[in-house]
Amino acid sequence: MHHTLINLIEIENKIKSKINELSLSEYNPKIIAVSKTFSEPDILPLLENGHLDFGENKVQEAQKKWINLKNKFKNVNLHMLGRLQTNKIKYAVELFNYIHSLDSQKLAYKLADEIHKKNKKIKIFIQVNLGKEKQKSGIDAADLESFYKNCLLLKLDVIGTMCIPPDNTDPKPFFKELLNLNNSLGLKEISMGMSNDYLKALECQSTFLRIGTGIFGERANKF
Repeated sequence: MHHTLINLIEIENKIKSKINELSLSEYNPKIIAVSKTFSEPDILPLLENGHLDFGENKVQEAQKKWINLKNKFKNVNLHMLGRLQTNKIKYAVELFNYIHSLDSQKLAYKLADEIHKKNKKIKIFIQVNLGKEKQKSGIDAADLESFYKNCLLLKLDVIGTMCIPPDNTDPKPFFKELLNLNNSLGLKEISMGMSNDYLKALECQSTFLRIGTGIFGERANKF
């Protein structure tokens, strides 16, 4: 059995036991296998085993890998996790099923325009910058409600919120804050938790866990 599949099964088992510990029988979060920088030999064992959710950070890299793979594996959901540049929107809308990184008004308008023009059904998360970090993109928590209302006017299918907590801090308070914001908007999905903190994200009812290193191992070229 390929190492990526062994890792995925181990993570699925850890998630199951955590859910049992939390006594949440109806809770069934999805694992997004973050395959950025990894190629077909590492991805195929997961696809062939029926895993459906994969994440990429860059549109061009995703195009090279996934146009063919999605033709072969029709039910796959591809998630755009990285910052989406406006000049790549056209290609992103053609390829991705979910976008987790809606982070500005300008992007909302351009995305809406392209999605409606191509008549695509794309599920969207609003990225929230909870740590108010200058180097990270995202909507400020104070602006989230009005931003969300504007997305509704644009007829964007916003299903939830997403965050990347600040490095080297306990992510739990940020996960709790995002859960509260998500609930206040009446949204059902929440994208939080990565390889190093996904079990804590489960305690705050994350529905999409973005796990890369935990499945694929360390990246040879981190970018």
